[in-house]
Amino acid sequence: MKTLKLWLIPAAFYAVACALNLIGCLSDGPLERFVKPALLPLLCATTLAYLLSSGVSISGKAAKYTALLITGQLFGFAGDTMLLGSGFAYFAGGIGLFLIGHLFYICLFGGISWKVLKPLHWALALACMLAATAGLILAIGVEGAMLAPMGIYGFVLTVLIFSGLAGVLRPGSVSVGNRATWCIILCGALLFTFSDALIAVRNFGGLSPFMGGFVVMFTYLIAQTLLAIGGIRLILNK
Repeated sequence: MKTLKLWLIPAAFYAVACALNLIGCLSDGPLERFVKPALLPLLCATTLAYLLSSGVSISGKAAKYTALLITGQLFGFAGDTMLLGSGFAYFAGGIGLFLIGHLFYICLFGGISWKVLKPLHWALALACMLAATAGLILAIGVEGAMLAPMGIYGFVLTVLIFSGLAGVLRPGSVSVGNRATWCIILCGALLFTFSDALIAVRNFGGLSPFMGGFVVMFTYLIAQTLLAIGGIRLILNK
């Protein structure tokens, strides 16, 4: 008798919530605000249910990786909820919560992919990340008091991207995860950066709030889903 795939239940609710959220973005009504806080908790539930149904022993490194992944998702939930408010304080708080969530993702993905990097790799990576951060900030058009905090946030995003890229380009001695897994993680990090850049552009001017909201959520949901899939594959060592 086949084992019941109970993870499909929260996954189905997550898929429906994503669809309703995007419909809400297009209709510009209360639906998007009503559904948004449920998105990441449903993704967390799907992640945990899938891992438990896979039969993996959640102990040792697997427990550590699972905790980092789930904590990153929960900070995403907190950031989503904070960004439902209006005004600068809610925007800054939401971005700050997302930044903390990114740090947990970096500890998970970078903690694995960085293990075999040499000093020359770090020097080149740091130069590239600083240049990418500067380019991102210039493209968004951040000025004044927000320049430093948005610069820090942009740098953290580039570190997340580098964490995935290091896994894709890693030498064979990095044993956790195959290149397909790291490509999934890299795509998630890139889409997350794109989504957050759109949020910044929308708040600093130059983007329609209507279309901007839909594209932001569409790319954000794909990014979170890809990072969850990549994290699960790492935990299962696929």
